[in-house]
Order: sequence, then C-alpha cells, then structure tokens
Amino acid sequence: MKYIVKVTDKSFEVEIEDIHARPVIACVDGQVFEVHPEDQVQSLLQKEPSLVKPVEMSKQPSISGGNEMTAPLPGTVIEIFIKVGDQIEAGQVILVIEAMKMKNSIRSRRAGKIAEVLVSAGQTVAHKQALVRFE
Repeated sequence: MKYIVKVTDKSFEVEIEDIHARPVIACVDGQVFEVHPEDQVQSLLQKEPSLVKPVEMSKQPSISGGNEMTAPLPGTVIEIFIKVGDQIEAGQVILVIEAMKMKNSIRSRRAGKIAEVLVSAGQTVAHKQALVRFE
C-alpha cells in the first residue's frame, strides 16, 4: 500500500508491504528501509516525553501473556517456518496467514526460543489468537 508522508515540509511516497509486520518494510524512492515503530516511539518518549501522549487502547486484560505471540488479523495459516526449539530473531517471518486472498507474512516481535507452536497449516485463526509461545 502506498502512503504520502510529510517530513519537514517535504512529501515522500512510501510503499509499505504489510503495515502490521515487524519490522515494517518501507520503500522510499527505490530504497528499502526496515522501520521499528515501537522502538522509535520509546526512543522519542525518553528524549522528549512531552511530545508523545500515550493512547489508552483498552481496559480489558490482554488475551495472551508476554511470552506468546498473537495473530494480528483473522485468517488461515498457510505456511509455518518455525518449530519447537528454534532460536529466532525479532523481525523474522514465522508464518503466513491468508486473509481476503492476501498472504500476510507474520514476523516475530521479539527474539527468543520457541517453546510451543500453537497452530498448524490449514488452521483458521481469530484476531489475537495465540500463535506461538516462547520459553
């Protein structure tokens, strides 16, 4: 999907393959960049806390614990690239979910060792359903 981003009065056309993937892969003027939005927000908060006001998303408790990764969208798991015991890096593609005839590469938000794969190829998953558990 293409976006127009304005930085200090200059506009750029930015193409992003999957806005939900981490890191976000952005193409600007033929150059490819890996963007880690959460890291940049944390860095900005540390430097200038008054510039960023956190938004309260929900008062309900999280469905999964900190050691699980959940589905960012509902769909069908069509391919899994990891198995129990694998040591993975943040940003590594762990599986593909197909939704509305589009394949979405799901990247790990953290590095760690896979303790359990909670889904299988062909399985339909709900939004925020646990996909993998880390040790």
